[in-house]
Amino acid sequence: MKIVGVETWPVQMPLSEPYAVAYETVSGTTNVFLRLLTDGGLTGVGCAAPDLPVTGEDAPGVTVAIRDIVAPALRGQDPFRWLHLLERLREPLLAHPSAKAAVDMALFDLLGKRANLPVCTLLGGYREGIATSVTVGILPEAETVALARDYAARGFRAVKLKGGTDVASDIARVLRVREALGPEIELRFDANQGYTVDDALRFVRGTETAGIEILEQPTPRREPDLLGRVTRQTALPVMADESLMTLVDAFRLARGELADMVNVKLMKVGGIGEAISINAVARSAGLEVMVGCMDEAALAIAAGLHFALSRPNVVYADLDGHLDLVGDPSAGAVILRDGVLYPTGRPGLGFDPDPAGFSPAP
Repeated sequence: MKIVGVETWPVQMPLSEPYAVAYETVSGTTNVFLRLLTDGGLTGVGCAAPDLPVTGEDAPGVTVAIRDIVAPALRGQDPFRWLHLLERLREPLLAHPSAKAAVDMALFDLLGKRANLPVCTLLGGYREGIATSVTVGILPEAETVALARDYAARGFRAVKLKGGTDVASDIARVLRVREALGPEIELRFDANQGYTVDDALRFVRGTETAGIEILEQPTPRREPDLLGRVTRQTALPVMADESLMTLVDAFRLARGELADMVNVKLMKVGGIGEAISINAVARSAGLEVMVGCMDEAALAIAAGLHFALSRPNVVYADLDGHLDLVGDPSAGAVILRDGVLYPTGRPGLGFDPDPAGFSPAP
């Protein structure tokens, strides 16, 4: 079987509820969808969710990279030699990790469809579902509490609060949410690089009674030693997110004991194949892993979910990036039930696109 066609197109999706993090306010996103056509009749689908501050890409750049780099490299190739193909694209797509992730997804989708198995089963099938946290952006206290309560009422058992712009306000919001939700709901906090070391330690002291489960990326990613200082000076588990972009980053974080945990996002690292390698480094170093996401269509969330379900040391998921997207052409690619994500159970990534709604514009 050979790849005979590569199609790609961007889809703009507004958010039903815009949100703020330490460095930006997000009201919508553009994902770039990809379809690989084969001469055997099988098609594989993938999705890129570029984010300029994190992945260094935008949708037009991803579209051009797929058209000018990916398509010529893949046409005429055997899609089931996925590692060979991804290695060929490693250097050309160094500046386009989400584009590489889309290709990776489509190749794994084809492999699963050929084997008539879900990707998570092909990769090991460790678990059948995983609880996901749900994110509350930076809001005033009353709105933060109201939204957190709403999520808890909808069955979510873990809430992640965003912050990083004002330590005192962050502490107050965390304490109010804990008071409102009680001890049963897990609370996580993401400063998105907004803190100094002193800020982070002040936050940890101020929220000690709230029982925060994870402190995510408190300090700037380009200063990894600061992350290490926070990690060494607090018993609260510290997670690296933006500091982990590549396999080399994973090795440096592990070797320097700069974090207790790592957040692996397919869009940052370049897909499932690369995530498998990074996860192996994390496991060898005794680091727990969260699989996270950007503002991603359900198809991309499905790819992250299949990876998360396949590895025993992936103990956390933050795969909520699809929940507020309006007009997602891949809606239904994952199943959410009482805060737990499940795959559809169908072969590949489990999404069978409707040609009428999942096609390039004419």
